[in-house]
Amino acid sequence: MLRFAMRSLVSYLLLLAILLPTLSPWGTVAYYHANKDYIARVLCENRAKPQLHCDGQCYLAKKLKAQQDRQDKETTERVQQTASIQLFWQDTHRFVFAPPVVVRQQPLFAYQPSLYATPVRGLLKPPCCSSAV
Repeated sequence: MLRFAMRSLVSYLLLLAILLPTLSPWGTVAYYHANKDYIARVLCENRAKPQLHCDGQCYLAKKLKAQQDRQDKETTERVQQTASIQLFWQDTHRFVFAPPVVVRQQPLFAYQPSLYATPVRGLLKPPCCSSAV
């Protein structure tokens, strides 16, 4: 049971670590809503002009823009520092092998052509002279 709880805790922590950059703008918005009165009174650029009803939205927009610029810069640096992956391979070494040497052994039997001659040796002869008609 403890082992399962530990695995669950680790998996939730890893999930949170992966999603944290995605959720950071929501954290900025939540901070704005939690401290809206303080931001409107102290940090707002338009606090001297209450008719604009800014209520610190300029501060929120500035923070979100700065956060987005920082994330874009980090992403650009990360992409530039990432090593390129070579997706092809060029054959630089070629090995040429000599054709295999075939060693032929002498046959183990004796061959005598006179024994295998046809019995009708004198029958098949080419004509001796050609006559033109």
